[in-house]
Amino acid sequence: MKAADSNRAGSAPGLWRDTDFRRLWVGQTASQFGAQATQVILPLIAVVSLDAGSGRLGALRAVEQAPILLLSLFAGAWVDRRRARSVMVLADCGRALALGAIPAAYLFGLLGLPVLLVVALLVGVLSVFFDVAYQASLVRLVDRERLLQGNSALEGSRSAAQIGGPALGGALVSLFSGPVAVVTGAFFFALSSVSIWRIRGPEQLPERGDGPVRVLRQIQEGLRFVTGNSSLRAVGAASALFQFWFAALMTVYLLYLPRGLHLSGTAIGLALAAMGPGAVVGSLLAAGLPGRFGYGRVLVYSAFVADGVMLCVPALQGSAAVTLPVLVGVNLLFGTFGQLVNVTMMAVRQAVTPVRIQGRVVATINFAGMGLTPVGSLLGGFLAGHWGLRTSLLVTAVALSLSPLFMAFSPLARLGRHLPYEQEPGPPSVCRHQTGDARTVSEP
Repeated sequence: MKAADSNRAGSAPGLWRDTDFRRLWVGQTASQFGAQATQVILPLIAVVSLDAGSGRLGALRAVEQAPILLLSLFAGAWVDRRRARSVMVLADCGRALALGAIPAAYLFGLLGLPVLLVVALLVGVLSVFFDVAYQASLVRLVDRERLLQGNSALEGSRSAAQIGGPALGGALVSLFSGPVAVVTGAFFFALSSVSIWRIRGPEQLPERGDGPVRVLRQIQEGLRFVTGNSSLRAVGAASALFQFWFAALMTVYLLYLPRGLHLSGTAIGLALAAMGPGAVVGSLLAAGLPGRFGYGRVLVYSAFVADGVMLCVPALQGSAAVTLPVLVGVNLLFGTFGQLVNVTMMAVRQAVTPVRIQGRVVATINFAGMGLTPVGSLLGGFLAGHWGLRTSLLVTAVALSLSPLFMAFSPLARLGRHLPYEQEPGPPSVCRHQTGDARTVSEP
């Protein structure tokens, strides 16, 4: 083992003394804040500043999500063969520059929906590469005995961003103009790229194989592994059902809050931010509930609660003093049980996936789970334009229940208190670990 790795091989409590991990944590936290704020700011610019209708808002969200369908599989194979940290730095630099184009267009009187669509597409493309690289980065930085602590720290920062990011984005759009608010997202992405760039630990390049043919073979290997494993097939299918209808619901939701319930940008940010504390609680529950009650039972019941609570939203009416507390409660419950599902699903994927193809398996499941979200966003915009906001919200909320219903009849429901961990099948034939050692840890 290399000296740098030996320095990291201390006790778990010493993780925060690892300078490189702290830089990764700061960078990831900043990136999550930028992503969460941007997810609120861009739609609000379209709805509030540009008076976009349901169809245009659906198109904007679809354009931002389309790269997941088009690039996820390629990104998984590409990241498995390159330095994850370099990919993260370049992706966040690109996202900062893309967002910077919005205030520039505003100053020159050029801001319109075409500019937003181009920026949304660029941010979506770079987000695909950042997300795959991020999920493969921690296992290349820390040892097995400190992986759980590292995951917990990074998950905590993500939950904090879910609390603060939407609230910050909504408040800035409400207090200032959208083009000024978007500078906040650019700042966070720039901060992330600087922090991750300062990581000094060695990261050896994997073997790159023989060009495009090798990439296609790697993609096929990831696809074959996921389709050949019953648990991973179920994870991908359940995720696809949820993400499709959640994308449709969120398109209607982002129209319903300002136009149906007449909430301000600040109130919208606060309502969405309530998912963050729920995610913190869900992460804490995920540490013990699956081992006590069984992974399958926790997955199915938590998914039913998380998706079912959204049925309360279409029934809301009245002033903000009445609707906002209810929305906060709904989003808190959705965040709690939704995060419980997410963390448990992640544990299942980690358990059955060899380390050497983690990036490709993540990308394959992202492709299966989120590839149809652009279509879902377009469907949400279509429904809102033809059926009305309240009816469309009810239909999409009911359709969310298809995911837990599928899980109830899938192999996931039969998972017990212990997961069958996959053993690495001999020496890696595709690439070396970027730290050059023989770790057998899983990604976050």
